[in-house]
Parts: sequence; structure tokens; C-alpha cells
Amino acid sequence: MNTLTSVARYQWTNRLGLVILPWAILALDFLIAVMIVGSLPAGHGQPRYAGALASIYVVLLVVGAGTIAQQLPFALALGVSRRSFYAGTALLALAVAAVYGLGLTLLQLIERGTGGWGLNMHFFRVPYLLSGPWYVTWLTSFVGLALMLAWGMWFGIIYRRWNLVGLLSFIAVQALAVTAVLLVIGGANAWHSVGHFFTTLTIEGLTGLLAALTVVLLAGGYATVRRLTV
Repeated sequence: MNTLTSVARYQWTNRLGLVILPWAILALDFLIAVMIVGSLPAGHGQPRYAGALASIYVVLLVVGAGTIAQQLPFALALGVSRRSFYAGTALLALAVAAVYGLGLTLLQLIERGTGGWGLNMHFFRVPYLLSGPWYVTWLTSFVGLALMLAWGMWFGIIYRRWNLVGLLSFIAVQALAVTAVLLVIGGANAWHSVGHFFTTLTIEGLTGLLAALTVVLLAGGYATVRRLTV
């Protein structure tokens, strides 16, 4: 455990990627949304959805990839094993996701308490996904952020092991897998059943599915990093 916490502390030195960049981009998107919504005519009490909260998730996907790709060679040169480095980085990713999820939840509570920042704007409230009780919002935010970090970490490992060709191949395989699933659903005329499943799925159920996917991504990254050479 000491090794894992040491790796996590080492990764935490990347303040630009882990702290400044995600929140700076989110703050910029928020200010742009305020200016746009504030310039619109009154909407007769209808909520105005900004739809820009996704930026912090996308940034953390990129950060997760860069964290592995940039920091791994130096860590291995210091004698840290591949598995310890990955486990320590995953530990930090989960901690960051938990804290940032709480931050997004607190901002949503402020948004609710101020009537959408005085503009009836829904920036931190997202229909269905982030619109329930605070603890559900936190859990969903935590799982979503952890998923993006885990996904990004796997991208970084693929790039470190097989360079750009491997990374593009990895992206292509995922795209083909999604296409194959869609073709199977279409071939079985199962769109109605799939649509019924997702329309009746609660946000708690969706969060559980995303949590399971996060575990799969972390396991995939762990299996890949074991044979990594740098």
C-alpha cells in the first residue's frame, strides 16, 4: 500500500492536467453559457439547458491517457513495477473522481438554490442523468468521471506499448465492436426491446452499468500494462 500511495502522490504532482485544466475549461464553458443564456429573452419559466458539463468528462479522458503515457517511463526507471504504477494511478483516479463528483454535486446544489444562477439555467443539472437527489448525483458523477479516467488510462497504455498505430487500431476495434452490436440488434429486430430497456432503466441502474464498465476498463488496462515495454 505504501508503494501505491507513493505512486498516487507522484501522479498528483501533475497539477496542470489533473486540477487546473479540467476546472479551467469547465469554468470557461460556464461563463460562455451564462453569457449566451443571459442574452436570450425570458423563457416563461422554462429551464434552459446549457449542455456543456460534458467538457470536464472529456478533459479527464485526455488527462487519463496523458498521465500513463508521460509518467510511466520515469516511474519504471525509478524501480516501480508496472502493476504498482497502474494500481497507484487507478487509486488516484478513483480519489479524483470521488472528490470532483462531490464538487459537481455542490455546484448543482448552488445552482438549485439560486434559481439556475438567476437565469433559470441548468448547467450542472442534466435531465435524467444528474437531476435527482444529491447523493445520486454524486454517485453518478463519481462513476462517470472514474469511467473516463479509466478509459483514458487504457488509451495511454495502448499508445505507450504500440505507439500511434496501436492507438488508432484500438479506436478502430472499439468502433467496429459498437457497429457489430448495432448490426446484431438490427438483424434481430430487437430495437423495440432495447429501447424499452433503456427507457425503463432508472438512473441508479444506469450508474450500476457504468460502474461495471469502469471495472472492465480498469481490468483491461491492468492486463495490458503487465507486458508493457518502454
